[in-house]
Amino acid sequence: MTEFLTQNIMMVALFVASGAMLAWPAIAKLMGNNKEIGTLEATRLMNTGNALVLDIRDGGEFNGGRIPKSKNIPLAEITKRVDEISKFKDKPVIVTCRNNTKAGAATRALKALGFTEVYQLQGGFAAWQSASLPTEK
Repeated sequence: MTEFLTQNIMMVALFVASGAMLAWPAIAKLMGNNKEIGTLEATRLMNTGNALVLDIRDGGEFNGGRIPKSKNIPLAEITKRVDEISKFKDKPVIVTCRNNTKAGAATRALKALGFTEVYQLQGGFAAWQSASLPTEK
């Protein structure tokens, strides 16, 4: 067994690395304690809870189509522009990006800045579009 491992160390390393990459999203979700909500719950919060939809995509993507009444602050600018959304510290904030790959980082940043009710939109803007929900340009 050890002879096989030493002769095929690159293949073993590749196997271990690919396994870790597959498991990482689940591990990050458990460690980050980020709350994900679907499009149905997001629309409920928007309609009844005065929720802010925070779109963290860059301006070009945001201007190409967005969730109605969403606020655009790119991920890299969140800490600099937190004053713009500070009135939502104790209200629901729904973070979205294109397909929910960067929303976790924004969610953690907002929690660190004192926001208490922060959610990630499962599947991001792509899921919103797939559900045939309204968008605006």
